[in-house]
Amino acid sequence: MYQSILFILLYLVTTFFVIPKVTVFFGRERITNSKNITPTNFMTELLNRNYVKPELNIILQELAHKLPEGVELKYLDANFPFFNGFPLLPHLSHNDGKKLDLSFIYEDKNGIVSNLKKSNSGYGIFEYKGGNNQNDICKQNGYYQYDFPKYLTFGRINPDLVFSEKYNKILIESLLESNKIEKIFIEPHLKARLHLTDSRVRFQGCRSVRHDDHIHVQIK
Repeated sequence: MYQSILFILLYLVTTFFVIPKVTVFFGRERITNSKNITPTNFMTELLNRNYVKPELNIILQELAHKLPEGVELKYLDANFPFFNGFPLLPHLSHNDGKKLDLSFIYEDKNGIVSNLKKSNSGYGIFEYKGGNNQNDICKQNGYYQYDFPKYLTFGRINPDLVFSEKYNKILIESLLESNKIEKIFIEPHLKARLHLTDSRVRFQGCRSVRHDDHIHVQIK
């Protein structure tokens, strides 16, 4: 028992005090939390999945100030602290400090913006309301993993929340104001639904998984 407690304490000290000091040598840093920037799930920090290039951290800080008052920026998986190419499973590309997933913004049943989410993990609850059904297309072509995140919710919560077209559009367009943004992945039906025309907002391909449960952001 004492060995288990010692291991946990050692892990926590390493995670929150040692690793953040070392990552500077790998060109990464921990996402800076603030009043308006917090992880959707505390496990993101506990498992060291919250590291990015300094440029992406700056973009997040600027973005938080652009969002309307009361809207918090909730982030999901970013990257591990060390080594380019080290996989952040189950993601295909979160391995160089340049990628970050953001949670959608939701409204309650009265149309009031909410900072709550629809699953414990932040992933796995899809926002399809019609249009190009990329999920069916990909699975019909043999990419059976495409909707796999539906198994990664770790529990559904806040069932009355509604995808906010207004605030998610503001969020994505605010991101696109930075010329350092290379790509944003969301499903084609959401790009059409939000009337987004920037070519940097694109489909991620069938080899990945569907992106109508979160926003994938990538810098150059």
